[in-house]
Amino acid sequence: QVQLVESGGGLVQAGGSLSLSCAASGTIFRINDMGWYRSAPGEQRELVATISSGGTTNYADSVKGRFTISRDNGKNTVYLQMNDLKPEDTSVYYCNAPVDYGLGYPIDYWGQGTQVTVSS
Repeated sequence: QVQLVESGGGLVQAGGSLSLSCAASGTIFRINDMGWYRSAPGEQRELVATISSGGTTNYADSVKGRFTISRDNGKNTVYLQMNDLKPEDTSVYYCNAPVDYGLGYPIDYWGQGTQVTVSS
């Protein structure tokens, strides 16, 4: 079993910044791409950003140039720095970690979610 513990988030005015972190613990062989997703009320969960174990990043078009994802493999921790936040970034943000146990497919784990609210 793997536990993902998120921290960060909160309330900020438009144009402000927030940072999120997510630490994975438990029985971990290898974690492939780690990522952040978000879900607003009534909407489907959407990709925000992912990062491979080698540091290759991928961002949703809506956050490119404003958000930065990073990762500490030694700590099994992924971070999301969010700058120039907009009201439309308001959502619950979830950390994702697909763990490779050598089964031929990864097992997905999710954090509990952390609320980010951006006021106009």
